Amino acid sequence: MPSRRRSGTVRAVGLGTLDSLGKGLALVGDYELLDSGNGAKLERFGKIVLARPCAQALWQPQRPNLWERATATFDREGGLNWHGREALPRSWVAEINGIRMKLSTTDFGHLGVFPETRGLWDWITQTLHEARTKGPGGPQSPRPLSVLNLFAYSGGATLAAALAGCEVCHLDASRGMVDWAKENAALNGLTEAPIRWIVDDVSKFLGREAARGHKYDAIMLDPPSFGRGKKGELYKIENDLMATLAACKTLLSDHPVFLLLTSHTPGLTPRVLQNLLAQLQGDQGHLECGEMLLTGAASVMELPNGTWARWVAPPATA
Repeated sequence: MPSRRRSGTVRAVGLGTLDSLGKGLALVGDYELLDSGNGAKLERFGKIVLARPCAQALWQPQRPNLWERATATFDREGGLNWHGREALPRSWVAEINGIRMKLSTTDFGHLGVFPETRGLWDWITQTLHEARTKGPGGPQSPRPLSVLNLFAYSGGATLAAALAGCEVCHLDASRGMVDWAKENAALNGLTEAPIRWIVDDVSKFLGREAARGHKYDAIMLDPPSFGRGKKGELYKIENDLMATLAACKTLLSDHPVFLLLTSHTPGLTPRVLQNLLAQLQGDQGHLECGEMLLTGAASVMELPNGTWARWVAPPATA
């Protein structure tokens, strides 16, 4: 039987090691998984409890009486349907692992945050902070670092990097999502932080950055299964991911810190993502991979909801 872990903890498998960031913090902040089962998940975002579909939750709910507490529910039975949406505020703010995020229901059942990534936010902030302060200058003269976040959505990972004192380039093809991410930056007192907000097609942007000679010390990307760029450019992960990763490699600085790849695409298991990074980076550095987990109290079964892999540079080069 799998061991219990809490908060945004991500489980490393294969060549990786256990990532314990966020361990023991399940009920800190405004998010927790309350229960899952019968193809659905029950989550709390602040005072609001939502039930939404989750295909991998094949088991029976552990706490069936809790589901009656749902403020609203969403399903895909005969279409995309919210029930009780009128009881929800137009938007609200939840603090998740120390980062304040604006939440709002979308017609597709999303809220503007994927809480399974919160353990990675912790890791991003800690890793970049250590890379900045453990250099020759130490804490008194931290190393400047530049971070690129692709398919950046509402900016959780962007803000995690900015909180470590890094310059960040945040890129998404949706102007609406970039504006949403800017609102999140303001909620966290990062309006004046050195963040470049870019609305563009990822492939075109990467090509232009290479031509300009721009380099980044850390790159994060969460490519969609299927998406469109700023001008309708088609992106299909099975056709385009390898080229995207190769372009990212050309933008890594001479002393990189990490390359982080996450996915919600069925079939892209942790080992698949790790193999992609292994082929990209060769035998240099350290590879880790695992599942992204929705978590709550220690008694609540963890719910896998996506995968991740990361290449971390050797200490001598980071």
